[in-house]
Amino acid sequence: MALAETADEAQALVASARAGLATNFALEVMERHQLETLLPEGAVHQGLALQAEPLPPAFLEDMLAELPRDAAQAVIVVLDQVSDPHNVGAILRSAAAFGARALMLPEHGSPPVTAALAKAASGALEQVPLIRVTNLSRALDQLKSAGFWCLGLEETAEKTLGDTDLSGRLALVLGAEGEGLRRLTRERCDLLARLPTQSALASLNVSNAAAIALYEIARRHARVSE
Repeated sequence: MALAETADEAQALVASARAGLATNFALEVMERHQLETLLPEGAVHQGLALQAEPLPPAFLEDMLAELPRDAAQAVIVVLDQVSDPHNVGAILRSAAAFGARALMLPEHGSPPVTAALAKAASGALEQVPLIRVTNLSRALDQLKSAGFWCLGLEETAEKTLGDTDLSGRLALVLGAEGEGLRRLTRERCDLLARLPTQSALASLNVSNAAAIALYEIARRHARVSE
């Protein structure tokens, strides 16, 4: 179902959808106030809306099965109860930009896929599998069994990311802002590292920290493959 405020916008939506090969849908033109009652509060719609099927769920077992056996360098981002959809979306965007295989997060304490999350991801939601797991500690053990080692990012760690060996299959684990990694998650990590920030403002937004860490990991992996 496609919804639009004016006939011109409706035609633009039809053309855009057909360009993406989505040709079988109904189109309805309605008043702005009617359109807004169908959308989440505060949604930025610009007079257009499209009702679509959700993306199929992604599973850790499938991702690991599809990973090439000879993939010596691979990165998965793991979030420990990061609840802000804007942060999750921004981390998805960084994960796509720096070649992460997937983003994994627990079912409880993590945001659903909303318009805010999708907008912050800027298209990365369709590029990077979003894997939800019931037990994060158990899922980290599954990653270890598949040859991944788990690196937790924590501002109080002794070693900096720059002084850490980032080679091989790597799960980058980040905790919620303020609380950081939970105890069980921290204990599952093989190593903890921090970003070399200044003491005056040692803590970064989690999405910024993820982007910096992913860049450094991608840079190291590219150097190894040369």
